[in-house]
Amino acid sequence: MLVASRASRASSRRAGLRHPTASPTGIRRRNAGFATGTGMNRLADELGFLILYPQQSKDANLARCWNWHNPAHQGRGGEPAVIAALTRHAIMLGRVNPARVYIAGLSAGGAAAAIVGAAYTGIFTAVGVHSGILHGNVQSMSTALSAMRGDARPHLGEKLRRPLPSIVFHRDRDRVVHPSNASAFLHHLEQAHPGPLVARSVTARSDNGRDFTRRIYKSKSGNLLLEDWTIDGSGHGWSGGQGGSYTGPTGPDASRAMMEFFLSLSKRP
Repeated sequence: MLVASRASRASSRRAGLRHPTASPTGIRRRNAGFATGTGMNRLADELGFLILYPQQSKDANLARCWNWHNPAHQGRGGEPAVIAALTRHAIMLGRVNPARVYIAGLSAGGAAAAIVGAAYTGIFTAVGVHSGILHGNVQSMSTALSAMRGDARPHLGEKLRRPLPSIVFHRDRDRVVHPSNASAFLHHLEQAHPGPLVARSVTARSDNGRDFTRRIYKSKSGNLLLEDWTIDGSGHGWSGGQGGSYTGPTGPDASRAMMEFFLSLSKRP
């Protein structure tokens, strides 16, 4: 998981590069490897972001996974509260623009990012989720695994009624988090948004040879609400990665797409 904030100063800053991130299925990626594989630090320098990589404790989860499936960590307490506190601290120390603070993650980190963004809309401006899931009514490891397999679509309920603008990536041959989970983000938006959505779909091929479909959803007044990217012919992992486990070098650059999505959004005064 990462928290990105647009720096107020000309230079960018990075924090917490040693923090690990992981998925609930036992996929482990230390954040130094995650930062390198996704190219996020390079983009931070280029675009003027501070990036914070929150750490999961091994005492809290032996696989160092975010406990997104546990009701104790699905609201404004537990792990989301810790991540929010770290973010506030980074905003203060980094002198960043509080109207441009974003959160993103992969797999369990993506599920946790969606939870934190929904719980702390006063802090975050937008959310990025790669190969993740909306927790909905998932309240145990068994129901989490069922949802991840695509056996049961999580019921969203009232606690996810106000989604932040979101960008979602999923690979269509993902055998860890079933690709059908990506549709929950659009379903959530359709439930929560009071008016009709204006949709546009683009099918293209990345420079390195991977086909993908990008669907863009806006409000009738033109506000960007959701981008949904589906990458053809690839499994679980970060699209457009630059080496390391669970990255896909032949896909579109998810890191740059997320940063560009974030840059197009800021909180209104």
